[in-house]
Amino acid sequence: MVDHYQVLGVNRNATKQEVKEAFRRLAVKYHPDKHTQSPDHVRLNATVRFKLVSEAYEVLNDDLKRASYNAVSDSDCFRRTGGSYSNPYGNRGGAGNGYGYGYGYSARNRQASSFSSGFESTFRYLTTRAFLLNLALAGGMYFAFTAIDSSGETLWKMRNSGKSFEEAMDSLEKTKVHKDEG
Repeated sequence: MVDHYQVLGVNRNATKQEVKEAFRRLAVKYHPDKHTQSPDHVRLNATVRFKLVSEAYEVLNDDLKRASYNAVSDSDCFRRTGGSYSNPYGNRGGAGNGYGYGYGYSARNRQASSFSSGFESTFRYLTTRAFLLNLALAGGMYFAFTAIDSSGETLWKMRNSGKSFEEAMDSLEKTKVHKDEG
């Protein structure tokens, strides 16, 4: 998980104005149009940084998203991993890697937190709106099919007291054979 406060270089209690100023400063620095003549690796790193800065600004500038982000980043899973971060763009970051991010990423942190990260991602998936809606739909369909099935049995028992379905089918077969003979 990326620490958006570190990406923008602001405190956790930064105001919207401070977040906006930090975003503008970094957006100008890493904007892809500024790096059109740069070597490929510099341009790629600047684009990645620009995306991270834009994402951080989008989250921290919106009160609802910021509150949600703060709640997740303050959770036990995030603190236990030391705020480790798996870079979604593939480069490791850190000192000596050009535009490295250095957000506490290391192979040791990643291995130590693999269980908690797996648990956290599973928990996040299970609490998404789409999953919960699908679960509610499946539960409703299960209830409907169960109700239809049990109501069919109830209707059968009301109209055919004392006979099971198999006995009724045998009776129909005997009647059919009797008609064919006669």
